[in-house]
Amino acid sequence: MRAFPACIKFSLTAALGALAAGCGGGSADGSAAASAARSCSAQREAQMDTVLSQAVSAVDFSFAVERQDGRRYTFNRGGSTLQTSYQSKSASKLVSAVIILRLVQQGDLSLSDHPQDHINSWPIDSGDPLFGMTLAQLLSFTSGLTQDPSCLDAAGSNFENCVISVAEDNANNGKVPGQEFFYASSHLQVAGLMAVEARGVSWQAIFSEFKSQTGLFAASSYDAPSSSNPNLAGGMHFTGQDYMDFLKALKGGSLLNASSMGELLADRTASIPIAFSPIFSGIGGPGLGEDWHYGFGLWHECRSATFNCVAATRVSSPGALGTYPFWDRSRGYTGIVVLNGVFGTDLITGINIERSVRSTVEMWAAC
Repeated sequence: MRAFPACIKFSLTAALGALAAGCGGGSADGSAAASAARSCSAQREAQMDTVLSQAVSAVDFSFAVERQDGRRYTFNRGGSTLQTSYQSKSASKLVSAVIILRLVQQGDLSLSDHPQDHINSWPIDSGDPLFGMTLAQLLSFTSGLTQDPSCLDAAGSNFENCVISVAEDNANNGKVPGQEFFYASSHLQVAGLMAVEARGVSWQAIFSEFKSQTGLFAASSYDAPSSSNPNLAGGMHFTGQDYMDFLKALKGGSLLNASSMGELLADRTASIPIAFSPIFSGIGGPGLGEDWHYGFGLWHECRSATFNCVAATRVSSPGALGTYPFWDRSRGYTGIVVLNGVFGTDLITGINIERSVRSTVEMWAAC
C-alpha cells in the first residue's frame, strides 16, 4: 500500500475533524450547553418543590407548567394528581369560548349575530336596548346581562327554558349592550343556546364533535348541574392533564386560526367601565383588588389597581373553587393549578399558589 506523506495525513485528519464539527460531530460545546440547561432546570424544579410543599392551601392540589421546548414540571400535594377529576367553575369559560369561536370560524355563527337570529323563542323585543346584544358582547360579558336565574344551577331544568329565563329576568334592566362589563354566567349560556340552535344539535353533541376533531378532553365532561342543563360558564369536570393539553393546543395554534385567535385575545373592556369583577372585589370571599381586563372567556391579567398592562401578555381563566389555568404569552409557557376549595373563599388560592413560584418558573422557562 502506498504511504501518504506525513503532511498529507495531518491535513486529511484536520479536514475530517473540521467536517465532523460542521456536521454536529464536534459535540463538546453542545453537550456542555445541554448539560447546563438540564442542571438549570433541575435546580429550579427543586426550588419549586420546596416552595409548593409549603404553599398555603387547605386542600390538596396539583400544579403543572409546560415551557416552549415541551418540558413539563408537575407537583402534586397529597392525593391530587393531574388525572384527578376536578370541578371547573369558571375555568370552563375559556373552553366554552374557544368551542363557540370554532363554530364562528366554520361559518355556523357570526360574532355580529343576535340571540333572536337563532333562538325563535327569544322574548326580548325591539323596544328593549338588550335586543341589540351580539354574540361578541355575550362572549366578552358586555351584553348588558347582569342577573343569573337559579335554573343555571338546577339539574332538572331545561337548557333552552333556562336561557329564556335569563332573558326574562334581565329584560328592561336599563342596560345598553357594549357599555359595561359585568361578570355573570348568563352571557355564555345565551351564547351556548345560539350555538345549539345554529348547529341543530345539543351542547353535548357540540362538545363531542370538538373532542373528536381535536382529541382533547377525553376524560372531561360538561355535566354540572347536569348533562341536560350544563352551565357553560362553570359546569365542567376535567382533569389537569386534559386542561394542560388544551392550553398546549391553544398556544400551538391548532384550535383557532390567526383571525379567531386575534378575536379571542382582544381586550374587550379597554374603553368601558367594569361594573363587577370578582378578581377585584371577590365573590363570597376575597378578591385581589387588581384591575384585570377581559377578552372572550379569559382575563387579561394586571397586577395593579388600575389597568396599566399590555393586554394579552398573560391571560387566564380562574374558577371560584381555586383552579387557575394560565398562559404566559410573553415567556411562552402555559400552566394550571387544580384544586377544589370552598366556593368564592378559594377563588384566589390557586392564583396565590402560582405566584409563590412565579419568579422561579420564569427562570425555569428560560433555562
